[in-house]
Amino acid sequence: MAYELFYWPTIQGRGEFVRLALEEAGVPYVDVAREPGGMAKMIAAMDGADHPSFAPPFLKAGEVMVGQTSTILLFLGDRHGLAPQDEQGRLWVQQIQMTIADMVAETHDTHHPIATSLYYEDQRPEAKRRTADFLETRIPKFFDWFEGILGRPEPKDYLLGDRISYADLSLFQLIEGLRYAFPKSLARLDAGYPLLAALHDRVAKRPRIAAYLASARRLPFNEEGIFRHYKELDDGLNPGARQSRD
Repeated sequence: MAYELFYWPTIQGRGEFVRLALEEAGVPYVDVAREPGGMAKMIAAMDGADHPSFAPPFLKAGEVMVGQTSTILLFLGDRHGLAPQDEQGRLWVQQIQMTIADMVAETHDTHHPIATSLYYEDQRPEAKRRTADFLETRIPKFFDWFEGILGRPEPKDYLLGDRISYADLSLFQLIEGLRYAFPKSLARLDAGYPLLAALHDRVAKRPRIAAYLASARRLPFNEEGIFRHYKELDDGLNPGARQSRD
């Protein structure tokens, strides 16, 4: 049985976190909306399902339909060895994944701080102010937490130790996206987070992930997805920035 992944056909977006898990697991899947007639099939699946998804991505596995990125990854992690089997371990990986999802949402809000219904050009001043705070306070706050997990009680290869999880794949994608969106700022930040940088490189070199990244299945970043590069927003970091408490 091939999984059916339903997501927008021209962007990486939130669907990319699911694609990376499917690729690492080495299981067959169909990226439905990228197939002929796929967009119509995706809309029909959203409108007609017994358990309708609010928005893509969602995944069909036989008769099972699962929506929301983190829930899909929880489902795939259990099925394909990308999460621990014990309850505490499963919950811990999902906790990390939900924290990554929080950061993804905050990244999106740098270029759409007022409303998603407005174009970026309609909210540039607000985007610049929001991005400055994101670069100065929010990225370090999240990165400190991730780096701490990788470093306790001693440096390890992956978030759980020597075994990869779906959260490691998602953390790789988060770093990739941030480097695309804010190359100037991330160049300054990367040096302060060697364990995060090493995890990113380690994931990128995994055979199935490396093959995927080099293939046509891996869509390029663009200015329609979550991670967008607007030069005027990437002005670097203020070394005297305060930390937020959220």
